[in-house]
Amino acid sequence: MTTVSKVDIGRAARWFHAFSDETRLEIIDRLSAGEQCVCDLTDALQTGQSRLSFHLKTLKDAGILQDRREGRWIYYSLNQETIKEVAEFVQSLRSRGSGSSAASRC
Repeated sequence: MTTVSKVDIGRAARWFHAFSDETRLEIIDRLSAGEQCVCDLTDALQTGQSRLSFHLKTLKDAGILQDRREGRWIYYSLNQETIKEVAEFVQSLRSRGSGSSAASRC
């Protein structure tokens, strides 16, 4: 059984903080269909650019999004490596919980 290091826990905390907002989940949902320009996200989410930029920065800082610049536009996409790591982290929690039950010490 693998234990999760403090670095992994800190990283997971950043992921779940990023996932804890409805707008950010909407962004993730839209980007699951593929890369999008920030202007398209602004229109689709019917929000101002400053509000959207705040959410995009939170997702990018957590490693969930990546971006690329093309001319004056920035295009965002899901960081598939991080999405895989999140899934593996959640699966590891599930795997640990399905083993033999620990005796209560209370």
